Amino acid sequence: MNAKAKTLKAQGYDIINLSAGEPDFDTPSHIKAAAIKAIEEGFTRYTVVSGIPELREAVCHRLKEDYGLSYSPDEVVVSCGAKQALFNLSQALFDPGDEVLILAPYWVSYPPIVELSGAKPVIVPSELEQNFEPDLEALKKRITDKTKAIFLNSPSNPTGQIYSRSFLEGVAEVVRTHGLIVITDDIYDKLRFDGQPPENILTVASDLRDQVIMVNGVSKTYAMTGWRIGWAVGPKEIIAACARIQGQSTSNASSVAQKAALEALTGPQECVTQMREAFARRAKLLSQKIQEIPGLSLPEPRGTFYAFVDFSAYFGRQRPGGEIINGSLDMCDYLLSEALVATVPGVAFGDDRCLRISFANADEEIIKGVERIKEALEKL
Repeated sequence: MNAKAKTLKAQGYDIINLSAGEPDFDTPSHIKAAAIKAIEEGFTRYTVVSGIPELREAVCHRLKEDYGLSYSPDEVVVSCGAKQALFNLSQALFDPGDEVLILAPYWVSYPPIVELSGAKPVIVPSELEQNFEPDLEALKKRITDKTKAIFLNSPSNPTGQIYSRSFLEGVAEVVRTHGLIVITDDIYDKLRFDGQPPENILTVASDLRDQVIMVNGVSKTYAMTGWRIGWAVGPKEIIAACARIQGQSTSNASSVAQKAALEALTGPQECVTQMREAFARRAKLLSQKIQEIPGLSLPEPRGTFYAFVDFSAYFGRQRPGGEIINGSLDMCDYLLSEALVATVPGVAFGDDRCLRISFANADEEIIKGVERIKEALEKL
């Protein structure tokens, strides 16, 4: 949808793109300056596959500061984005026949990444009324003797929700009981709006250290999506396996981008606060405007820059051209053609009732986009 929106915009259509999965802010200037300095100083050759030592040290320092967790650089591998870190982990950990629990709604790449390892993704559903937090009993019922691991993502793409401490404690107990591996995708950990520090399963269950791998990166927190720097942190033998796999695919992440990421983690952090405050304000604005439209519902986003909005009250209705809207894909197509607003179908995230709406946009774009959505729905 994002690509289609950009194509239409290039053709002259007045598209409002509420589908983007990246911040609308530019990379902060001090981070760009560090990259320019690296180029000018000739830091343009291969690095060790797992990343330059000072960046891995900075990741460890950030984990200590943000989570109170102690790790060493040999427990860190830097990759070409958090997505590659997740892929490497799946290749290292899963075999054909394994099953991996994925909580819906989920980021679109989790199931394919698992499938590419030969393992089977097992989806655990949730309900909007529970802020998209799955029922622990439903999770337990999906565990078999083949279950190997569970993916966690909080704050969540696509819902913008944060798992409660009690839920994480419940998951921790399940993990202990069944000896599962946890892959926690913390890429949005600094973009939470409740004033609380980052949190994941290890902050509520530090005894699971040998069973948990944390994935993160600079893409969302520092508006560095195109720089492609992410990492995995966990038990040495698992991290070493990831590095061996990466050594036969991409080798090291970009040397220049690693220097930029080092500056992001160790330099001034005011930029993070400014972006987070802007996203928090936009979350409230979008929620307020969406709730003014009859039939739409959503839990107000508590983090990230996404809202997951239930449009199912309008399914089954007829478009002005005669076609019936049968699900989120049809609804997205209708909104793009009728309202010139790009969104993302929830079916891609495992919940066909909803559409993901990004608020990584200026306030006036959000207001205009929702107004267009309202006008389009009134025609159904």
